[in-house]
Amino acid sequence: MRAQHTSPRAADGQLLGSVVYIVDDDQELCRSLAWLLESVKIRSLCFTDVTAFLESYDPQQPACMVLDVRMPQVGGFQLQEILNRAGSAIPVIFVSAHGDIRMSVRALQNGAVDFLEKPYDPQHMLDVVQQALRTAQDRFARAARQQALQTRLGSLSPREREILRMVIDGVPSKTIATRLGISTKTVDVHRTRIREKAGAESMATLVRDVLQADLGPLSQ
Repeated sequence: MRAQHTSPRAADGQLLGSVVYIVDDDQELCRSLAWLLESVKIRSLCFTDVTAFLESYDPQQPACMVLDVRMPQVGGFQLQEILNRAGSAIPVIFVSAHGDIRMSVRALQNGAVDFLEKPYDPQHMLDVVQQALRTAQDRFARAARQQALQTRLGSLSPREREILRMVIDGVPSKTIATRLGISTKTVDVHRTRIREKAGAESMATLVRDVLQADLGPLSQ
């Protein structure tokens, strides 16, 4: 079954363009959940097999997923593993008519945001989906900020990157100057250029952003 589209309108407080992927081999459940989400103006895409979902999945779009545990050929846990290996940050809500504690623990340990038993309470499902979409939006925005920062830091010269690494480590300008055999004034000029290239209000703000983003290239 290929994707079935619902309205692209966004619910209050939701990011326009966000979507809920429903992956379940029960077509009736897919239609029912899509209708429920549509009733509060949440857009959804339905798939009854994993292959069809993977062909349509757009990791560049903020989204969450309602995923059935048991499906023919490729099950929900296998899809979760595929997404995890790909580095996907999509929040996953598992559903199952035959769930147990072991299943729910496995799902949550592998990054799922919730595990609901069928038949689920419609309002509870809406609450869980809306929270998952907010989580998706937060992750999407954080990833965008990280990418933007990494792009700006890519314009730094080797010397500027070297100085930035020491600033992040808490090394004072005077000590940096001594280590590099340059004047403190030159270090300060480099710090100013680093801040300007990074588009940061201050070096303290830049250091905070770099640490929060955990940018690997600066350690190279």
